[in-house]
Amino acid sequence: MGTAERREAPEGGAAARTTARTDAGAPGRGIPAAERGATGRRPARKDQAGGESGGTREQAHYRPLWVEEPARRRRLPDPVRTSAVRAVIVIAVTLIQAMVAFLCTLAGSWLAFPMVIGSVVSTILATWAALDVWVTRQVWNQRNGVVSAPSSTARALRRERRRARRQERSAERARARIRRRGGAGQLSHP
Repeated sequence: MGTAERREAPEGGAAARTTARTDAGAPGRGIPAAERGATGRRPARKDQAGGESGGTREQAHYRPLWVEEPARRRRLPDPVRTSAVRAVIVIAVTLIQAMVAFLCTLAGSWLAFPMVIGSVVSTILATWAALDVWVTRQVWNQRNGVVSAPSSTARALRRERRRARRQERSAERARARIRRRGGAGQLSHP
């Protein structure tokens, strides 16, 4: 039976009786009849493979596994990220070394003294690495960041770059104009 024939079915037919009848023990008991459809069953839900899990051909509401949200903060600049990764690695090695030194001291091992010396040196390196992240970030902000101070070098550098790009574009336009004219206006040919 086609779709047009179903629409023309009388209201007192079997389809109307199945939606009007409520079964107290049915699995779709709390679902309104409009959601259950003509068959009295819940709408089919898509499983993860993309197929329908029920027997009906009704489309279920598609809900993605996760929703992309815009980042709250911008990504760190490359030099700052590099120094931060370096700092994390150095700090992790320092913590491991300190733990090994502590365990060797508890065990009374001969390795305890060299490990303690190494831990002290690693602590100095870890402090330097953490300071390096801060200094690199400050330098990057001064050179490339937007600092609203008249003494900011970022503004002057940006102005110079803009001027150089403008000159490059005007030179390229002049070269293109000469090429279009077929070399007319040139004093000498290379």
